[in-house]
Amino acid sequence: MSGITIYEFDALVAAAPGVPDVGGQRVVPPGVFDWLELQALRAAEAGASAWLRLTQRRGHRAAQVTNFVGVIRSPDGFQIEVLPKVGKAIGGGDAQARRLLIDMLRCLGGFRHVQTDSAKLVATRMPLLEVFIGEFLLTVEHIVKQGLRSDYAFRRDNVFALRGKLQIATHLRQNLCRRDRFFAEFDEFSTNRPENRLLHAALRRALAWAASQANQQLARELCFVFADVPESEQAEMDFSKVRLDRGMGHYADALAWARLILGDESPLTGAGGHRAPSLLFPMEAVFEAYVAKHLAWQLAHPFTLKTQARSFSLVTHLGQDWFRLKPDLLVQKSGENCLVLDTKWKLLDDKKSTGSKKYGLDQGDFYQLHAYGQCYLDGEGDVVLIYPRTDTFDQALPVFDFPKSNGLRLWVLPFCLVERVLILPRCGSLDALFSCNRPQAETQGAKAVRIVAAGTHLA
Repeated sequence: MSGITIYEFDALVAAAPGVPDVGGQRVVPPGVFDWLELQALRAAEAGASAWLRLTQRRGHRAAQVTNFVGVIRSPDGFQIEVLPKVGKAIGGGDAQARRLLIDMLRCLGGFRHVQTDSAKLVATRMPLLEVFIGEFLLTVEHIVKQGLRSDYAFRRDNVFALRGKLQIATHLRQNLCRRDRFFAEFDEFSTNRPENRLLHAALRRALAWAASQANQQLARELCFVFADVPESEQAEMDFSKVRLDRGMGHYADALAWARLILGDESPLTGAGGHRAPSLLFPMEAVFEAYVAKHLAWQLAHPFTLKTQARSFSLVTHLGQDWFRLKPDLLVQKSGENCLVLDTKWKLLDDKKSTGSKKYGLDQGDFYQLHAYGQCYLDGEGDVVLIYPRTDTFDQALPVFDFPKSNGLRLWVLPFCLVERVLILPRCGSLDALFSCNRPQAETQGAKAVRIVAAGTHLA
């Protein structure tokens, strides 16, 4: 199966004589490009999130991916693997960026069932779609080892032996001349239950998508185990009947994967369909979840971290609250707000501080944090913008003061994706809130944070 690996905001152009395949511009077959153009137009027409937009590169039509990462697969099987742009900045190439993305996806709500061994992932350089398929197959294999769960299901049928309640009228109508049959209603204890039907349908689809020999072999073996279970024909209805009660907990991860595979809860915004499976994730949401998960370990006692606070609104109008203020992260102590933080998935450059460049910061983000500080901190204290750490942004920027406030200050801090810690300012202004303030140095606190982050199962 053919395919390419690109990064966020790379552009795709149709292969033709004289069209270069260089960094930031990648060449795809003409048929694939036509399909991408169609998906971009459909997404724009539907008003959906722009995971792909049309543009021009070197005089040629191009389709540019935006801030979504994951896998795009065209109907003819051509795969486009989209990795985080920060992978270019931290080094390590595609393998490092792929491993980082998997680690970050583990923290994303609704996708916490990712269990992939990152070391194995780097060694095999496995494409993301194969990784996802392999993860699903392993969760189903875990269920098979514990045994498929059966349940009583209502059945009405013409059987050879009388079971349950005989339906006299129907029996006489169908079996007047057949004394060896009985038309009856009864409960049958079998593996034909919604959970197993969904897994069988997802297995069949995974088998059709899989390219690696190992995944194909395991998928065939698991399909054989589910041979007596019919495939789900109405996935949405079967998902509504799923019951993860006592004795069914080990089905949770596999069913979460089945939702993605069958498209019931696919994170894709745009293309897809049974013949073109795609899994795309917005990097802002992935980065926010990753920071929130690991920042909680870095806080000192008794501070706690709250996500997606929504206690205040920007204005009130006719007795109604308008424009809800929802910072990504809020540090509290005994219910009192102490620090407001917002994550931004953008690459900064601490060398570009002059003129209009301003490190690459967005003025709108400062307005936003000022509003958060006024409402959540009464205009006094510290607010923080968090960006990914790179070689061009590896330490906190000098503090930003709001001159007309009562002492409100804004910090721009890098978050180290590899060490999984927030890098604090060297002046020590925020040290009281955190148990580890020097992730670069091998302090005991930093070691503890890294050990916990690396050894904890993110479930």
